Amino acid sequence: MKVAIITDQHFGARKNSKLFHDYFLKFYNNVFFPTIEKEGITTIIDMGDTFDSRKGIDFSALTWAKDHYFDRLQKMGCMVHSIVGNHTAYYKNTNDINAIDLLLREYKNVKVYSETVPILIDNLSILLVPWINQENQEKTLAMIKKSKSPVCMGHLELQGFKVNDYVVMDHGFDISPFKKFKKVFSGHFHTRSTQDNISYLGNPYEIYWNDCADTRGFHLFDTETLEVIPVNNPYRLFYKIYYKDTDYQLFDARELENKIVKVIVKQKSDTKQFEKFIDKLYATNVAELKIVENFEFSGWYDKNESDMYESEDTMSILNRYIDESEVNLDKSIVKKMIGEAYQQACEMI
Repeated sequence: MKVAIITDQHFGARKNSKLFHDYFLKFYNNVFFPTIEKEGITTIIDMGDTFDSRKGIDFSALTWAKDHYFDRLQKMGCMVHSIVGNHTAYYKNTNDINAIDLLLREYKNVKVYSETVPILIDNLSILLVPWINQENQEKTLAMIKKSKSPVCMGHLELQGFKVNDYVVMDHGFDISPFKKFKKVFSGHFHTRSTQDNISYLGNPYEIYWNDCADTRGFHLFDTETLEVIPVNNPYRLFYKIYYKDTDYQLFDARELENKIVKVIVKQKSDTKQFEKFIDKLYATNVAELKIVENFEFSGWYDKNESDMYESEDTMSILNRYIDESEVNLDKSIVKKMIGEAYQQACEMI
C-alpha cells in the first residue's frame, strides 16, 4: 500500500499573499492531486504545520485551504492523519489548543494527533510524534523508548540536521532515542536531508529566499518496503540572476512573469545596458524585483557565507524577523523605524 506524506504546507503564509497561494495552487492542481489520483492513494499523513500562523488565521486563507485542499480530499474519500506542529499549536508549551482541531472539525476524514500515539496503516505500526514541548516532553520520550513500531513520523527538532542550505541545527533533541526505528520521517525543517535512518522530507514549495532553487514536493511511502519516493514540485517562485554584463537582448525573461526576482550584480561595465536589462525585467511583470550589488569581502572569502548573504539582503532578513516575532506592536511602524535606522547606519559608513 502506498501512502502520501506531506508536511509544512503553511496555508496562509506570507500574510495570506495571493501571489503565494496562486503558486501553491499550481502544485496542488498539477502535481499533488493528479499523483494521488493516479496512484490510488487513499491515506495522507500530514507531518505538521498545515497552517502558517499559530496565533490566528485569515478567514480567506482558511476558505482557500478548505476549497482547494480539504474539500477535495474529502470528496476523494482520502483519510488524513494530521500531526500538530509548532505553527499549529497556539501555545508554545502545550499542543492542546491547535488550529487543526479547532478549524477542521467538520471533516470526518481528518484525524488530529496532539499527543504521541501509534497508529496502524495496512498492518504497519507507525508512531506519530507531534511537536515536543514542555508539557509533553517526558511522556513523549517515554513513549518513544517503549515503542515497538518500526516506523516513526513526527514534527521533530533534532540536532545536526539542515534547517536550510545555510544553517545546521545546533540544538534540539539528540537523535539517539530515534535510532531504534527502522525509519524516521519528519517535518519541521523545510530542506530535505537524511542521516542514517532519519529523513527530513521537506515542504512542498518555496516560501522564503533561502528556499530558492531547493528541491521541494511531497513523498509516496510504501508500507511494505518502508521506502519513500519523492514527487518533486517543478514550479519555482524565487529566482536569482547573476548579472555579468549580461546582454539584455539575448536574455529570456519570459519565465520570470509573476516571480520574485533578485538580480545579483557581479559585473556592470555599462550602466545604460544594465538599466535596459532591468527595464526588460519590469516589462515582464515580475512580482517583485531586488537588486544586490557591491559585495566585498576583505581578508577572507567564504563561498557559503557569500551565498547566504546573496540569498537575503539585510532589510529582507530584518523584515522577516519582525514578521515572525510574536510582539504586540504595529509591525509596520517597527519596520519603518528599523528601516530608518538602517539607512542612517549606511550613511555613516
